[in-house]
Amino acid sequence: MRNIESVTYNGEKIILLDQTKLPLEEVYLEIDSVKDVWDAIVQLKVRGAPAIGIAAAYGVALGASQLKEEDYESFVAKYEEISQYLASSRPTAVNLFWALNRMKNTLVANKEQPVVEIKQILWNEADAIKKDDAEICKSIGEHGLTLLKDGMTLLTHCNAGGIATAKYGTALAPIYLAKEKNMDIRVFADETRPLLQGARLTTWELMQADIDVTLITDSMAAMVMQQGKVDAVIVGCDRIAANGDTANKIGTYGLAVLAQKHNIPFYVASPLSTIDLETETGADIPIEERSDEEITCGFGKQTAPNSVKVFNPAFDVTPNDLITAIITEKGIIRAPYTESLKNLF
Repeated sequence: MRNIESVTYNGEKIILLDQTKLPLEEVYLEIDSVKDVWDAIVQLKVRGAPAIGIAAAYGVALGASQLKEEDYESFVAKYEEISQYLASSRPTAVNLFWALNRMKNTLVANKEQPVVEIKQILWNEADAIKKDDAEICKSIGEHGLTLLKDGMTLLTHCNAGGIATAKYGTALAPIYLAKEKNMDIRVFADETRPLLQGARLTTWELMQADIDVTLITDSMAAMVMQQGKVDAVIVGCDRIAANGDTANKIGTYGLAVLAQKHNIPFYVASPLSTIDLETETGADIPIEERSDEEITCGFGKQTAPNSVKVFNPAFDVTPNDLITAIITEKGIIRAPYTESLKNLF
């Protein structure tokens, strides 16, 4: 499998795979300002909850390295401004806040060190977050692989693959590991309106790995399930509440309803960093609403009348009773999620 790194640091600049250019161009951005990191997250140049967290970790380390303050208290005050600014980039993906909190804890734990050394420690911690994510994704894949059988066809939504993480992905991790074991696993990829992350990204990276993938529009999922062409649905997520309600890319909830109707297992793949026990239910998860133009003028072509009213939530919430199981790096858990999620920690 080709290892495509969506976020990395070369010792001078943060390097991001610009996912808005895929599938036609593989472009890497060289970023040397916190504002450019913020813009990349908002504009979906980097996307996927784990990758957003990694980018934010590198971004706050970058900002800290550029600070002139030499005493700890002044340095921390400026650092907090950078962290809060990056935290404002996307409200739904909890990995963003998890990564920034981990970086802050590292800062506090090393308060006795000279500021110049703290700056390097923060870079090291960002590297560790990325390394840990790669290992976590592989563990998710190994557990998820136990749910698969040779010859199965899976349906996935949006992109929860290697380019959304450090490596392997979450929902796609079992598929990649199956490929390494020469298992025959086929995939239906929803195009994922309105920004087509399934069409542009999931199909691209699965084809890079020589995995059998078929693209369908979101509205075709019901029919392929009805025809018996889908053995299981597997998706990633951006936040899981304490009761198991799960926020993921808009359209995921509908897939879960369809899967239940057709007696198809519906799996959510998630690292522990995406589980938010402080959020009681899905009703408490903030849902990002994005610009009208993503729907009315997607990819430079106007497809709706001028001044039409638009509702454009980027995510929806799948209730826990529609989720067959949640696949984590610590294993596969099932309902009741209020207990099983708590036990993971």
